[in-house]
Amino acid sequence: MAFASFKRSRLSWRSARRGAAPTTRWGESTLEVARWAKARKAGGRWALWGAVLGSLAGLVLFAPAAWLASAVAGASNEHFVLADARGTIWSGSAVAVLTAGPGSRDARSLPGRVEWSLLPSISGAGLGFLLQARHECCINGTLGLRIQPGFGRVSVALLPGGPWVGQWPSAWLGGLGTPWNTLQLGGAVRLTAQGLRLEVVQGRLRVEGMAGVDLMNVSSRLTTLDRLGSYRLNLSGDPANAGAAQLQLSTIDGALRLSGEGQWGPNGLRFRGEATANEQEQAALTNLLNIIGRRDGARSVISIG
Repeated sequence: MAFASFKRSRLSWRSARRGAAPTTRWGESTLEVARWAKARKAGGRWALWGAVLGSLAGLVLFAPAAWLASAVAGASNEHFVLADARGTIWSGSAVAVLTAGPGSRDARSLPGRVEWSLLPSISGAGLGFLLQARHECCINGTLGLRIQPGFGRVSVALLPGGPWVGQWPSAWLGGLGTPWNTLQLGGAVRLTAQGLRLEVVQGRLRVEGMAGVDLMNVSSRLTTLDRLGSYRLNLSGDPANAGAAQLQLSTIDGALRLSGEGQWGPNGLRFRGEATANEQEQAALTNLLNIIGRRDGARSVISIG
């Protein structure tokens, strides 16, 4: 009897051992399924984030040039427009156009296309951008601009280059509307600069450095004279005066004499000057003097702002 009881106990123990193995394997299998499901969800989340980041990277890398054109038009109140923009904001081209502003029909374009490249740049002021522009028509070599964005501000510094930055036909100014479209100027406009830096802080303009605008061999269809003269407009930053720039207009030579002074800064442009004619050319320049400013005897008073 004792032997039979021991045998039954041993058989029962073996049966328990045989029954325990499938139970353990089922539990392990359930855990594997849970781990696999969890890994699949995590992989799905990573795939989603990867797709989002990839899309954002593609959007940045291949952002169309039209976005840059839209930003330039907005910043200039549509006075300077990059028309027919092609490529991306990082490498593209467009036609440079001057207009009289939103809704205006006055517009003048330059021949050929402006080409640009935009690259991230790190300087002492932090992360910025380096813009390089080329235009066979009018830019002297490669124009370099360092753009530094910030909180509520953006600065644009002209990088050192050749003796002059660019030269444009005076007729291009006709696109700005009155009075340029009436004057119908001939000749050329040449820009020189030294340490020029423009900064916009909460919508207010600050100017540093110096720039010179030479109007060379100017002519107008409003007079019978073949040539009016050559003129120079100097712009010099005045950091002590809230970053405003001082303006000074003078005559280099010619029958039409121009002079004046002004200020361009946080409060906009203010300029006071006058135009006169040499005694022997007064009759030929009367109509032009009437348009340039307010007549005061033999002179024409120019007042802006």
